[in-house]
Amino acid sequence: MASSNDSEVRNRSRRGSGRPTLADVAGLAGVGSITVSRALRDPERVSPELRQRIAAAVDELGYVPNPSARALASARADVIGVLVPSLTNNVFSEVLRGIHDGLGDCPLQIQFGNTHYSDEEEERLLRVFLGQRPSALIVSGIDQAPTTRQMLEVAGCPVVQIMEIGPDPIDMMIGFSHLEAGKAVARHLVDVGCKRIGFLGARMDPRSRRRLAGYEAVMGEAGRFDAALVTTTILPSSVSMGAGLFHKALEKTPDLDAVICNNDDMALGVLFACHRASLNVPAQIAIAGFNDLEMMEVASPSITSVRTPRYEIGRRAIAMARAAIAGERPQRTIVDLGFELKIRESTMRAPIPAF
Repeated sequence: MASSNDSEVRNRSRRGSGRPTLADVAGLAGVGSITVSRALRDPERVSPELRQRIAAAVDELGYVPNPSARALASARADVIGVLVPSLTNNVFSEVLRGIHDGLGDCPLQIQFGNTHYSDEEEERLLRVFLGQRPSALIVSGIDQAPTTRQMLEVAGCPVVQIMEIGPDPIDMMIGFSHLEAGKAVARHLVDVGCKRIGFLGARMDPRSRRRLAGYEAVMGEAGRFDAALVTTTILPSSVSMGAGLFHKALEKTPDLDAVICNNDDMALGVLFACHRASLNVPAQIAIAGFNDLEMMEVASPSITSVRTPRYEIGRRAIAMARAAIAGERPQRTIVDLGFELKIRESTMRAPIPAF
């Protein structure tokens, strides 16, 4: 049985009170510290029942063994750990460029980790980072799995969540509302007179789902929502995926007159598919993307997209982390950088006048 001071152990191990210790795990599991140490080093020497109790305590407290604790109990590495879901996606490459530029000639070093949009990989990499006792952590998104969030809450260093904002930051966060961005692009297409507005989405991570939620809200308000207008896949996005999803959408809803694409790669794929099918853009099909990569402006016709402050998010995130490391915590822990709807030729229809 766990000891009667479980609540005290949990409270002492919250983020503001320092990292959870081996003794905290032992107290919560109701065993001795030596037993916990043995279970972590050589699980086969501990009974399955004890292993289960200790594992549950480790997960609940977010405990991360520190391989260098005996030699350097209080030191922190001159490293800021950065976890992003992709190192090749243009969106996150801009964020990483902002982080790198914001570091300047600071003696701190950046260590990047690629989670590949996997909760399990994010948890694994975070355990590696925390074992090195980083000076700060920058993590993508606000939807960390419970164990990962618990580890971040007790990390004992500044934590900056990026790319989105929400009401419950672990420590600090900087980004914009994907829900409101989804609403903005849907509202624009409604305003220019589009009736059957589709949504094409790939991978559908939490940020993508919030863009979809924004679209659904506006379409519902306009009395135009139809589930058949939504076409998504869990597969990664690409130009060819955009074309493929567009063809599927047309099969379901031949009267489609506009599409909102979850990102610009897919929007470009839709544009190519329209060219091949001799569909006029925007007279027959209006197209909107998301992120506003360079190709949106130079496409023919140019494509409407939601411009997101990716570089600025990275640059400001590293500035927030550096300030917190120096003991100068920002007054605002949630920073909304907003977004901008860049209206271009692909949606330039004459608005239908209101009567």
